[in-house]
Amino acid sequence: MLNSSMKKEAIEKLKSAVKKYETSSESLKSSAIKLHNTRTYGLDVIKKVEAYINTLANTPKEFEKTFQQVRVNLASFKALMEISYDEKQMIKLAGGGTVAGVAAGVATAALAPTAAMAIATTFGTASTGAAISGLTGAAATNAALAWLGGGALAAGGGGMAGGSALLALAGPIGWGIGAASLAAGGFFASKKNKEAAIKADKERVEVVKVTRTLEATTHEINALKESTQQLAKGLEKSLISFTSMTKSITSFAEFSQDERHLLRAIINNTESLSALFMKEVGK
Repeated sequence: MLNSSMKKEAIEKLKSAVKKYETSSESLKSSAIKLHNTRTYGLDVIKKVEAYINTLANTPKEFEKTFQQVRVNLASFKALMEISYDEKQMIKLAGGGTVAGVAAGVATAALAPTAAMAIATTFGTASTGAAISGLTGAAATNAALAWLGGGALAAGGGGMAGGSALLALAGPIGWGIGAASLAAGGFFASKKNKEAAIKADKERVEVVKVTRTLEATTHEINALKESTQQLAKGLEKSLISFTSMTKSITSFAEFSQDERHLLRAIINNTESLSALFMKEVGK
């Protein structure tokens, strides 16, 4: 039949592109979970540093100023991490946003809770800013779920649909193309060969485009995880070493000049680690 091979080849290429997209999507989710776990570890290390500083008397005012900034850097991550996961509520809230936001919200609601929180803390710690972290209780939960679902975020911000990587993660339905119907074969089976081939090629181009976005974002996430892990491990090691050699000291005034320099380095690295929680990816 005329153009039959063209249609068949185009559809096969589209299927292959969609399969590669699905692999890239799963890779990004896996990387986001690993970053979330690394950040959780980093958060624990920061808490240990702060707890130790709180045991000391006569600490410089600069330390408290530094930890105020640390708390600001961590606030959004902690707020997103602590919300209750409710996929029905997420979909409901997503319904108040853009069409793309709704698509992204429904796609995200289908994630397992661990993956959903990983996605939220990967893409939302900086973009939500104080909007969510400044809220409490049910208001914080609703705002965070609305952000995660891509809905209109009353606390400020445009929701997750604003990020190109997040929209890519929403899948074909979020891109406004018909590749999602490919599995059923409905669209392509009912169209003329040449028309179907052209449509399949156009959709393949879109799939390849979003796949590249996911791959680039996954690379960003992996690099951020490595930086966070390296700094967190180094900070924990420094804290253990410092506290071991200054066990009997309970006041900053009792430290030698060298010890004060070491402690200030620990404080500076704590702030640097917390700043990595604000780094945006996938924009």
